[in-house]
Amino acid sequence: MLPSVLRLPRPPALSLRPVHRAVLLICALGSAAPANAAADLPAPAGDTQVVEIRGSKEDDGRAAASARARALPGTVSAITAQEIATLNLGRDISNIFRRVPGVVANNIDQGDTGNGFRMRGFATQGTHGADTAISIDGVPQNIPSSQGGAGHGPAFLEWMSADMIDTVDVVKGPVSALYGDQNRAGSVFIATREGGAATPSSAALTLDSHGGRRGSLTLSGEYANVRSLLVAERYRSDGFRHGGGNDRENLFWKLSTTIGDGLYSLRASYYRSDYAGAGYLSLPALQAGLDPHSVQFNLPGFGAAQRTSLVFKRAPARGEAGWFATVYAEDFERSRAIATSASGHTFGYDDRSIGGARAGHTWVVGDRAVLTVGADTRRDKGDALRRQYLLRQPTANYVNNQQLDLLTYGAFVQGQYRILPTVKLHAGARYDRFDYDLVNRKLPAASTGYEGSVLTPKYGAIWTVLPDLELFANVAQGLRSPAAEQISASGSPGPLGAAGGRVNAAIDPSKVRSHDIGLNAKVAGGWRLAGALYAIGNDDDIVNSAPDVFVASGQTTRRGLEVDVRYQPDNTFSASLSYGRILRARLDNPAPGAGALLSVPAHTWKAGAQHRSVIGAGRLTVNGDVYVSARNPYYSGTPSVRRDMPTFVRYDVKASYDIGRFQGALFATLQPHRFASDIAYGTAAGLLVSTVPRAQGGASLRYFF
Repeated sequence: MLPSVLRLPRPPALSLRPVHRAVLLICALGSAAPANAAADLPAPAGDTQVVEIRGSKEDDGRAAASARARALPGTVSAITAQEIATLNLGRDISNIFRRVPGVVANNIDQGDTGNGFRMRGFATQGTHGADTAISIDGVPQNIPSSQGGAGHGPAFLEWMSADMIDTVDVVKGPVSALYGDQNRAGSVFIATREGGAATPSSAALTLDSHGGRRGSLTLSGEYANVRSLLVAERYRSDGFRHGGGNDRENLFWKLSTTIGDGLYSLRASYYRSDYAGAGYLSLPALQAGLDPHSVQFNLPGFGAAQRTSLVFKRAPARGEAGWFATVYAEDFERSRAIATSASGHTFGYDDRSIGGARAGHTWVVGDRAVLTVGADTRRDKGDALRRQYLLRQPTANYVNNQQLDLLTYGAFVQGQYRILPTVKLHAGARYDRFDYDLVNRKLPAASTGYEGSVLTPKYGAIWTVLPDLELFANVAQGLRSPAAEQISASGSPGPLGAAGGRVNAAIDPSKVRSHDIGLNAKVAGGWRLAGALYAIGNDDDIVNSAPDVFVASGQTTRRGLEVDVRYQPDNTFSASLSYGRILRARLDNPAPGAGALLSVPAHTWKAGAQHRSVIGAGRLTVNGDVYVSARNPYYSGTPSVRRDMPTFVRYDVKASYDIGRFQGALFATLQPHRFASDIAYGTAAGLLVSTVPRAQGGASLRYFF
């Protein structure tokens, strides 16, 4: 049932200087390492945490033929549970991507509005994960044609907590054939943890700035060969801005067992959230003296979400060879109201039932060849609408209102073959078909069916030039399905059942062609170097060519480079520095009077260092991170004038101390540039930003048992 009013939480009373600071931070942390520190520090009794900045998971086995993400001939970054434990996650789980080179991950304190994730110059549909295919345990997370989030294909990961995550693989570019829709900038594969010996039981309490309080419980055990993992979390916070806040609870239960050559798991999850967001503020108004705690239009936005899922998975128990399958079902409900004036909101709402399955088989011939063949399907049924509210009450006017029945099919094949001991070839392809039934309640004449299909091949190679030097290259195509609103247009806001309407049933899925070339190298003394150049062309991006007319005619190009340097001489110290440079991200044929540049930062710097040492009866781990994004273009004024957003800088420091069964941590985040924001929007009146606190911090205590 569609709620008319949702509960609102009560409010509480490119300069080079950032780069220099990053290097100084690394040096400062490094100088704290004792000169005679042992290579391997003893763990205190009961301690189960081993923390390092980005382990070498993605560097192992790349030359061998494998179906795993790290064996792909492209840029792959791995995130482990141990690394996540060293991060300041704060209010947003998307902070797990903060150290991935070239990735812009956002925490803008607007409630559970989706997870900011952008890379390789893709910013279509805002900051909420669109254009990157994200899956968890084989289950796609992107929501097509969402109205309660941020457009077509956002990913909502707030139902997860850090204690649920085992590994994350971030694949740059559409080189993997395993997942299709939204795989244009790349893909993300997340695997959840298992119970038993793999995960310790613990209870934790965290307090942080602006009323943040988090309690979590992890119960892990094994009973009659069945491993059980139960994770429960409750999180509440007030906002830095007036009128903001969040009340969230997550519950996750996973059972796993090994039968013969198969690893079987069944997991259930429940997530609920009520939140309010203070919206965006005008940068010119802030510079003129507006309080950065203010609320847009003095009217907070609001929203709620509820998500329940059940997932069954089968995978080979040992190695990769064998058959795999995933079957899932979930109930997804989400709303978000955005203030549009001093008295009005636009209220977006999704109420969807989603189910699907994927299955396939992998054949392995030693380390010489591997072949994976499989198929998947997904059905997404329910309502998606946006409605105009006045004084927090619904009106008769809708922006759109559709009943969706979205059925997709996919078939994929992917293989690798070592033609020489030092040369591995990679090839894959996907065929995706979309079969939609769209009922347009606002403009019934625009109701329609839709059928579309697309084939996306992938090719690549890895050449191990020297034992510690490899080169890779790939050419791959990726895709994004058309949105329901593009197929069945809804016109101007108005009542349900109005006359008129336009159908764009001939629109095709959007495809990109991506080219990568790069290297991975190990250098004496614990140094590692990775880098890549990429070029992405899109000859049929979907654009709005006239009112209610969507055609696949837009052309966009993106080119850039990424460099990642790591240093780890022993287990007491590690450091990293990465740089992402977008050389071109633009519309090739913009509409008259429109800006050609896409709103993505040209420069992204990330640096981090970690030092571990034994102090007294325990172990101290200190992490420092610096993140800088600069020269992000936007357009404002009439006629439009191109400008750059202010440089954004974020410093993170976290120190944890393990002693016996206890782990205590102190953490702080500094964002010193006044009025700078990691995400902002250009308008005719100027830049809109989401102001963030210049300093925040907190503490946590965890007990292992």
